[in-house]
Amino acid sequence: MADPRERIQMLAGQLQNAMQQVQTVDTQMREIQATINALEIQSSDRPVYRQIGPLLLEVEDRNVLKEELESSMKTLSEHLEKIQQSEKEIRELYEQAIDSFES
Repeated sequence: MADPRERIQMLAGQLQNAMQQVQTVDTQMREIQATINALEIQSSDRPVYRQIGPLLLEVEDRNVLKEELESSMKTLSEHLEKIQQSEKEIRELYEQAIDSFES
């Protein structure tokens, strides 16, 4: 890519995309953690439901549900780390491109 301005714009777009992905995954993780917390304080004599498509189905085994939620948290956490690393690398390239363009 010969034009430094095009490179800067491309990197800015990639950086913005990475930042949005970080925010999305972070929001998903907070929602799952809130669900785990609610599940833990919900009385065991009250039913818990899980949405599957357009249906709400009663959960038979809360422990299995909690394990699935914790597994999702772990997966999202690993994904978040990768996205944050990518964001850091793109930010560094962006800053280098800006410095190079200004000099």
